[in-house]
Amino acid sequence: MLCIDELFEGRHFDQEIVVLCVRCYLRLTLSFRDLVEMMAKRGIDLAHTTIMR
Repeated sequence: MLCIDELFEGRHFDQEIVVLCVRCYLRLTLSFRDLVEMMAKRGIDLAHTTIMR
């Protein structure tokens, strides 16, 4: 079983940002582009393809 730190190894964004995007995507059924807009309002610049990966 992998620990949390191993799951986020090599990622370009902080663990909190990745978890927040995944949580919003699953809970609110948002599109990737909607998530990009939501993160932009929080000052986080990323592309929809980044979230998709």
